[in-house]
Amino acid sequence: MIKIGDAAVSEEKVVETTTMASEESKEKSKSEKEATSTKKAKSQPQSRGTARTKLVREKEDEEISLFKENIYIVFVECETPGNVGFLARTMANFGLKNLVLINPTKLTNEAYYQATHGKYIVENAKIYPTLDDFYQSQRIDFKVASTGMAGGSYNLSRIPIRPEELGKSMNISNKIAILFGREGDGLSNKEIGDCDICVSIPTDPTYPIMNISHAAAIIFYELFKNKHDYGVEGLNESTPLEKEYLVSDMNDLIDFLDIPEHKKNNSKKTFNNIISRAFITGREAHTLKGILRRLKNKLGEQ
Repeated sequence: MIKIGDAAVSEEKVVETTTMASEESKEKSKSEKEATSTKKAKSQPQSRGTARTKLVREKEDEEISLFKENIYIVFVECETPGNVGFLARTMANFGLKNLVLINPTKLTNEAYYQATHGKYIVENAKIYPTLDDFYQSQRIDFKVASTGMAGGSYNLSRIPIRPEELGKSMNISNKIAILFGREGDGLSNKEIGDCDICVSIPTDPTYPIMNISHAAAIIFYELFKNKHDYGVEGLNESTPLEKEYLVSDMNDLIDFLDIPEHKKNNSKKTFNNIISRAFITGREAHTLKGILRRLKNKLGEQ
C-alpha cells in the first residue's frame, strides 16, 4: 500500500521499474523476431537451392541415360576377336553399352578376355549380316562414319569433322550410330557415303591410321565430356524427315539448272553434306524449306 507522504518517490520507482521492464520486453521481443526472420530468410534460399539442385541432377541423370541408350557403336566386319574386346573395354570406360557387330569373325575367348570389365558388352552385342539390316532394325536417326583417310573438297563423302565438334553438336535424343571399319581397309566409300557425317582424328601423315580402340577412345572421350552440353532448351533439332525434304527440294532446284550432269551430282552431294553437318533446328529447316519451295514455284512459272 502506497502512503501519501512517499507517493512521489514510490511512484517514480514503480514507473521507472515498469518502464525498464517494458523496454527490456520490447527489445527481447524485437530480437526474437529478428532472429526468426533471419532464420526464415536463410532457410528459404537454401530450400530453393535444394530444389534447383535436384532439378539439375534429374536433368543430368536423364542426359546420361540418353547417352547410354541412344548411341550405338558399330564395328563393321571385324577381323580379330581381340579388337572386339578392346573396343568393348573402351566403351565401358565411357559409359557406352550398345555394341553392334556387322558380319563379324567368330568371337573366341580372346574377345571376352580383352574386354576385361567390359565383358558384358561383348555378351550383349547385337549381330547383323549387313549395315542395312541394322539400320532398319533399330531405326537409326543419324549415322556417323569414322575414317583415318579424310578427303578433301573433291572427295565429298570424306569431308570430315573433328571428334570435338561431334561431341559438342550431337543430339542424343536421337538414335545415333557411330561406325568403325575393318582393321585392314576401314569403311568403304559407299558405307561412308550412306552416313550423315564423317569424323576423323588429325594424326601425323607419316602414320595416319590408328588402332580401332585408340581411335574409339578419343571419339568416346569427346562425346562423354560434352554429354551435359547437348540439350539446349527451346532448340529442337530437325528430324531426319525434315532434312530429307530440304535435300529433295534443293535437288529439284538443281535439276532446273542448265549445267552438266556431273556438276549437278556434286552440287546435290555438297548441299546434303552441309545439311548433315549443320545440326539445324526444326524452325530453321521449316524456314529453308519455305524458301526453296517458293524458288521452285517461281522457276516452274517461267
